[in-house]
Amino acid sequence: MLRSNFHLLDLPNEILLIILKKLDNIDVLYSLSGINNERLDILAQQKIFTNILNFVPALTDDVYSIPASILDRFCFDILPRVHYNVKCLILDSVHMTRILLAADYPCLGQLKFFNFSQDIALSYFTDQSSFQHIFRQQITDLSLICNEDTSKTSVKSYAKNIYRHILTLFKNLTHLSIIKLAGGQYECQPLSLSNLSLSSFSSSTLTNLSISLNSIEDCLSLLDGRLKQLSTLIIIVYGTQNHSMLDHNMVNLHVIL
Repeated sequence: MLRSNFHLLDLPNEILLIILKKLDNIDVLYSLSGINNERLDILAQQKIFTNILNFVPALTDDVYSIPASILDRFCFDILPRVHYNVKCLILDSVHMTRILLAADYPCLGQLKFFNFSQDIALSYFTDQSSFQHIFRQQITDLSLICNEDTSKTSVKSYAKNIYRHILTLFKNLTHLSIIKLAGGQYECQPLSLSNLSLSSFSSSTLTNLSISLNSIEDCLSLLDGRLKQLSTLIIIVYGTQNHSMLDHNMVNLHVIL
């Protein structure tokens, strides 16, 4: 049998791209960036591989599984070279600071945080945060995946420390999702509007909202005009009974009881 001397690099760029698209963007960047092959380096830095960077590729019990050596290389070498293409970052709370400080992200508009907690909000969702400019000016889509024991945290304090802070800081937010980790041990602390004034929890930009609520009355309060552009509401309501006043002029309304 004749042996072929055919090499992967003999393939045209179009075929190489088809192959590379089957891999995670993180794997493509880590494997091909800076390997002393200009052609592969250029391919790896294309927008298709740098627009969305998912640093939590597997939803397992251990979401902090990125080896330190890989994270170091991204922060010191790869992210500073591709940062201008990044539109979405998917992070866990442990590595959030390092990755956000690794480079400027002028096109970043979407953030997804795993293992989000009240401590993260109190530390970073403030006017004193190192990232307040990005949060305030750039982020339009924010997803928070919680896996925190909130049994000793009051609904009132959580509403003020989390929900109010988010709408106060993220001025251009159009999509907000605060949900529990799939298969996680803990539920999200539901939002109660009874302790928040209309002005302290309102938005003129938010169009899509997915959260947990404390009661049906809180659902109705969300529809009182405080969220002027809201078109899609997805909620889980805790500790409530059926209510006859759910009919409202919404484009989409998903209520999970």
